[in-house]
Amino acid sequence: MSRPSRHGRGFTLIELTLVIVIAGVLAATLAVFMRPAIDSYLASGNRAELTDQADTALRRMLRDIRLAVPNSVRSPGSQCVEVVPTASGGRLRMQGDSVNDAASCTSATCSAPLDTSQATTVVDVLTPFSVTPAVGDWLVLGNVNPNDVYAGVNRAAITAVASSPLATQGKSRLTIASTQFPQGYDSGRFAIVSNAQKAVFYTCVGADGTVDASGDGKGTLYRSSNYGFNAAYPTSCPATAGADIVATKVRSCTFSYDPNPGGTQQYGFVWLDIELARNNETVGLASGAHVVNAP
Repeated sequence: MSRPSRHGRGFTLIELTLVIVIAGVLAATLAVFMRPAIDSYLASGNRAELTDQADTALRRMLRDIRLAVPNSVRSPGSQCVEVVPTASGGRLRMQGDSVNDAASCTSATCSAPLDTSQATTVVDVLTPFSVTPAVGDWLVLGNVNPNDVYAGVNRAAITAVASSPLATQGKSRLTIASTQFPQGYDSGRFAIVSNAQKAVFYTCVGADGTVDASGDGKGTLYRSSNYGFNAAYPTSCPATAGADIVATKVRSCTFSYDPNPGGTQQYGFVWLDIELARNNETVGLASGAHVVNAP
């Protein structure tokens, strides 16, 4: 009598149990060794994204601060800072053209120097514009006091931009709203402020140094612009309704301004410190910028 073949048999219960036990041991071993690596990978990704976001936020702030009108930095608190960024600048003609102005020249053909002893409506620009101003933009010069540019003491709206009538007179000619600038200003340096932006406020809201239940920072960094010029020095950080969001998940932020960090008052210094948190991963970046205070 022949014996039955074993090729048609299935696994026994003992064999299946052994397979399950071995598979469980292998899975547990892999979990012990692989999970830290996976967690580390995810954490490094979070930190990289937070670093990029913090770096982008600081770079945007520093760009506006470095381009600010001299003496225009105002900081009513450690959570906000206000500046008036410039779009362009250069030098104005401060004296008439004694060589090329003819005795019979007219207002359209004579050179147009800045005269601070009376109201000015036309000025010659001696240097080329990096960005040509638009009608409605602002000509600013001689900003000795922080509030001058905000109050409009040394700011005039541009009503026309044209080439100089003669090449000897300069690169451009600006027509401005009739304005008498502060007397005694003689350096000729000027700045152009975009009317589409005007002053800019960076405000940190809700960043109290803690995180929420998900381990995320609870604050947001905002950028407010095109709200005009507020003549009075701000006493508190402004509301942020309608403002652009610069960074989210902000755990903490500190902004400070020293108008005279050295022996002279030619430069001020702005210090920016921001910390972001996500999934209990935290990244902090800090940077500073010197700002020119010599108009």
